[in-house]
Amino acid sequence: WACLPLVVWLTGLEVQNVEKLWSSSLGRAGFVVVMLLMAFASYRVLLSRQSPFRQLLMNNAETGASQLFHVWSPLVTVLPVLLALLALVGYYYTAQQLSVRLLQTAGLVLSLLVVGGLTKRWILVNRRRLAREQAKQKRAQAAALAAVNPASDESPAISVAELGEDSVDLVALGEQTSKLVLTGLVVAGLVSAWFVWGEMLPALSYFGQEPIFPRPNVTNPLKWGELLQFLLVLVVTFIAVRNLPALMEFAVLQRLPLDSGSRYAITSISRYVLVAIGLAMAYSSLGFNGTSIQWLVAAMGVGLGFGLQEIFANFVSGIILLFERPIRVGDIVTLGEKTGVVSRIRMRATTILDPDRKEYIVPNKDLITERLLNWTLSDSTNRIEIKVGIAYGSDTELACRLLRDTASEHPLILKEPEPMATFDGFGASTLDFTLRCFLPNMEKRLQTIHDLNTAINRKFAAAKLEMAYPQTDVYVKSWPEKWPQPGVRVVANGHTNGNGSGERVDGKHS
Repeated sequence: WACLPLVVWLTGLEVQNVEKLWSSSLGRAGFVVVMLLMAFASYRVLLSRQSPFRQLLMNNAETGASQLFHVWSPLVTVLPVLLALLALVGYYYTAQQLSVRLLQTAGLVLSLLVVGGLTKRWILVNRRRLAREQAKQKRAQAAALAAVNPASDESPAISVAELGEDSVDLVALGEQTSKLVLTGLVVAGLVSAWFVWGEMLPALSYFGQEPIFPRPNVTNPLKWGELLQFLLVLVVTFIAVRNLPALMEFAVLQRLPLDSGSRYAITSISRYVLVAIGLAMAYSSLGFNGTSIQWLVAAMGVGLGFGLQEIFANFVSGIILLFERPIRVGDIVTLGEKTGVVSRIRMRATTILDPDRKEYIVPNKDLITERLLNWTLSDSTNRIEIKVGIAYGSDTELACRLLRDTASEHPLILKEPEPMATFDGFGASTLDFTLRCFLPNMEKRLQTIHDLNTAINRKFAAAKLEMAYPQTDVYVKSWPEKWPQPGVRVVANGHTNGNGSGERVDGKHS
């Protein structure tokens, strides 16, 4: 109630068109009073034990502002007193200009804090949403990878937390985005502070023109300004390469109708582009022209082609993989005898995570030059084949009808293409049938095969269709006395049937 009228009064004295007769007397006195009132207000806000602002900072002890609270809070409180003393000893105009810029700086800091808090909240909301979507994708990938790898006796179990880097590390992604936002706020604050305080620091404008090594006969020596610009470009490039793709993932790519593999390819390519642009700008900041950069790139290309041929070939192959996208992060692929989920595509090699939780490192060149089976490239529809053998003399038409009915009754089997059961031929001991049907995706392939086999076994048992097994007749010409009496028929599994006594025969004798 006391400070606001004084501020209006001081402003009126400063903007009057006539000669400022009262500015150095009444204005000076009013300025001193305003500064003392500001010091008192700062004390109540920052240093008083009853201040809620102080209690808030002390409760959040992990933040930098809280850790340095005992350093900057007394300085902020004493600063208006120092400006009042500066005005009293005759530097009123200087104190006035400093106070205006300090007020602008305080408003700038508060604005940056508000923007940072809102951005932090936005990152948290996006992390939660991405976590839900990523959990669904991981479960689908784990089920699909298990479905295409039923070779082992044990059911392959992959923890969804171990699937791929395409499964975006949300904690790291959030931290990268937070660091990038913090860096952007700091840069914006420094640029804004330069506009606020630039007129007070005119000497800095001449610093960049000083040469580092002033030598004779050199028309364009390296200057301090160029060196600082070079270092600044490198730092900005490093920060951008590490954090900008994460921000792009959060802010842009998640809003577009792109799958996870497409988003991964875009972020990886953006990193390479940022590195190239940053290095070119850093090289140019030292005073070199475009012709020099072209010669440097040509020399590097020749050196890479001869000295690091394999590494360079794998790097180019990685770029081809990201652009052509024959495989994507999250795809289920088979290379040779190895099947797994593509977890990451790096500069030199691609990582495939197999059902045994082992990471298979494949050079990118092998993925380009060798034959590769991608189970989920353009269409995740897949076919199930179930082979059944029944005993000779069984009703073949009934068997085909039961197989088709079993597939049609399952809720996950596609109606189009229609399930098909075929009588394939006459085996050594069985009549061979095959049921062929289609699933829309790889997610529940193993479970569907289990359900179909269980239902087929139940239907065939109810219809009296016998599941046959291989049998072998053995005829013995010479019959030792210690063996059972002739007429006993011995089958391959060691059991007896036929017209004999029905006794069990030792396997090695039979």
